[in-house]
Amino acid sequence: MKFHFISSNTSEAIKAKEEYIKLYNQTDPNLADIIIPIGGDGILLKSLHDFNKLDKPFFGINYGSVGFLMNSASNNDLKALIKNSKSTDLKPLKMTAIDEDNTSYDSIAYNEVSLMRQSHQASKFQIKINDTARMNELICDGVLVSTSAGSTAYNLSAHGSILPLDSKLLALTPISAFRPRRWRGALLSEKNIIKIKVINFKDRKVSVTADNIEFRNIKEVTIKSSQDKNCKILFDNNHSIEDKILNEQFEY
Repeated sequence: MKFHFISSNTSEAIKAKEEYIKLYNQTDPNLADIIIPIGGDGILLKSLHDFNKLDKPFFGINYGSVGFLMNSASNNDLKALIKNSKSTDLKPLKMTAIDEDNTSYDSIAYNEVSLMRQSHQASKFQIKINDTARMNELICDGVLVSTSAGSTAYNLSAHGSILPLDSKLLALTPISAFRPRRWRGALLSEKNIIKIKVINFKDRKVSVTADNIEFRNIKEVTIKSSQDKNCKILFDNNHSIEDKILNEQFEY
């Protein structure tokens, strides 16, 4: 079993990476069997964007502050942990954004796609689901669309719903909604196509971020679940992501 290790830039993660390489050697990612990100969820998401095209499974080791998608650091044999791990398929979002100059940008997101105001003015959005307008004007700081795996991240902080991993749902969640003030978002089938238009985009500037990839001065974003970019993440058999999502719903 061959590994490619990658770490965040914290001293603790870098030191752990060096120790793992001493024990198991470093292999080129193209030749490795498994990609091992070391740090927090951020380095795992970066690794997914960088290496998912290689069609390798990922086993994250938590040396960060959050690490919801990571496995706990352990002194146990890494090969044994991976051999007994449980594989989970993550289906990302596919996003197409168009800016004020009609330039188009494509990206994918494993956690969420979020639109956010760029200035002191609140954003105004029209939301269409499968080409039908469901909300003609949402006034807020921003709005996001989350996968089930990402529903415990930014989405939860914005008071969005936590989604079971096998729910086949997407969470559409406003960020600090002003009008309609009491709208808390919607749960949508992953088969739906979500189109968000920025109203008065020349005056009310908006950026869009797919995980950690940002585009600015956006006027329209189309989001749908990807059917061809799935990735496999391995979890310690005693700490599955399903258990983590369930536990998160009962923590205060």
